[in-house]
Amino acid sequence: MTLSQWSYTLMVYAAVGYLLAFAMHALEWASARGLAPRRPEDGSEDAQRIRVDQWGRFGVAATVLAALLHVAAVVLRGLAADRLPWGNMYEFVTSSLAFAVLIHLFLVFRFGMRWLGLGLTLLYSIGLGIAVTQFYVEVSPLVPALHSVWFIIHIVAAAVSGAAFNVGAVTSVLFLVRDSAERRAEAAGVPLSGYLAKLPPAKRLDLVAYRLHAFAVPLWTFTIAAGAIWAQYAWGRFWNWDPKETWSFITWIIYVAYLHARATAGWRGRPAAVIALIGVVAFWFNFIGVNLLFSGLHSYAGI
Repeated sequence: MTLSQWSYTLMVYAAVGYLLAFAMHALEWASARGLAPRRPEDGSEDAQRIRVDQWGRFGVAATVLAALLHVAAVVLRGLAADRLPWGNMYEFVTSSLAFAVLIHLFLVFRFGMRWLGLGLTLLYSIGLGIAVTQFYVEVSPLVPALHSVWFIIHIVAAAVSGAAFNVGAVTSVLFLVRDSAERRAEAAGVPLSGYLAKLPPAKRLDLVAYRLHAFAVPLWTFTIAAGAIWAQYAWGRFWNWDPKETWSFITWIIYVAYLHARATAGWRGRPAAVIALIGVVAFWFNFIGVNLLFSGLHSYAGI
């Protein structure tokens, strides 16, 4: 097989690996059903706690294996093309998801955030599944507009900030779920049980989501600025309200509104989390929907 074929094959295996990891994390959540919070005086874990932990470890192991296949597939795609693998939507999606899984695994091994696994592995499996079945194109040379160092800077910044946006969105969903559970448990006068009891408190999840977005928004701002410089190099103007540029700006406005809402005491928590989810929808529409529905100077990045 050629390098391109090996890349595609490994990408398919990576998608299957992420789906397997999702199944392991789903079993982790399901096996914790009815599990009461562990009390400090408990001296040993019972069989149910051990089973929950085992499924979680299996999920992380499957994610690591899939990530190795995923990154290898991206590298082989670049070697097959003899360039950086960012010339079309298939390459953009697969490379951006590779950045996301690397950030995910860093958070898992550095800060113990295994609870991110359920939502993120679902995202990876769906994202790669769509990429290999709908967006795949054969290796081809870059169009002249992409021969610029600012293109590389622009894409790397977009991929990293996008990865942080998606991890932040999953954290925001978990915050909403945990916050609702805490409210119900407080009203009923009973402690949380099941996997929700293993999640960090809602206030902690809110803070983690905020820190991820606080990292990503300035980087997205730089992405737009680098794109403007690249546009000047490629097309002789910094800004022309191209559909991709317009939606990048709309996405930026939504996330700046999130930071403002999160910094305002009356808008912390649930309202800010909802804005974060609107932001990630705008990000994905800008990332994929604009390429499929509109034509413009960025149309070379379509399928």
